[in-house]
Order: sequence, then C-alpha cells, then structure tokens
Amino acid sequence: MNSSLNDPSSHRMQLRMRVYRGSDIAIGPGKIALLQAIERTHSISAAARELGMSYRRAWLLVDELNRSLREPAVATATGGAHGGGSAVTPSGLALIQCYRAIEDTAITAAAEQIAALKRMLAP
Repeated sequence: MNSSLNDPSSHRMQLRMRVYRGSDIAIGPGKIALLQAIERTHSISAAARELGMSYRRAWLLVDELNRSLREPAVATATGGAHGGGSAVTPSGLALIQCYRAIEDTAITAAAEQIAALKRMLAP
C-alpha cells in the first residue's frame, strides 16, 4: 500500500481556470505552462519537448492563444543559418503574471473551504 495515500499532507489543491472565447479555450493552464516553457527555452520546439507534447500541438496552442489576444503572447522568428526562435512578449509575460496571481488569490480566498474539503478526503 502507498503510505503517502494515508498522509493528509499529501492531499493537494490545484485550480484549473479556463477563459473561453466563444467555444474555444482562449487561456488555460496548458497554454500558460507552454508560455512559461517558451520563456525558459526561447523555443516552441524545446518547450514542447519539455512538456511532452508534439511541436505541432504546441504551435497550434500558441497560434490559438495569439489569435485570442489583442496583442500576441509569443513572437517567432523563422529559422535560417542561425535558426529561429521564439520569445514571450511583454503581453505574454503580463498574461502569465495575471493568470498566476488569479490562481494565488483564489486559493488564498478559499483556504478555509479548501481545508474543509481536504478533511472530507479519506486518509
């Protein structure tokens, strides 16, 4: 038996906020994680590898995100002799910060209810 299942401290809370634009998810946890990976790697392909997704999937997520925003979150340069690259724009950085701040605020505001919910879980 996994002893961590009997440890109440192993219970964790995660909010997964999504912002819809019509029926499409404009902003969500996967797109924010991808933006953060692009910020670290400066590459959509490297970010995709880091997150265990295909380059095509990552590119489609970036394209969908950029089309959903007033200003693009990611700027790309096509490959050449020195290769291409990607950069998270100031708007993209602001989006990451805002999204993570909303998560933190929600978790803090609901701390009492989260604790009550965790107490309802079996050890």
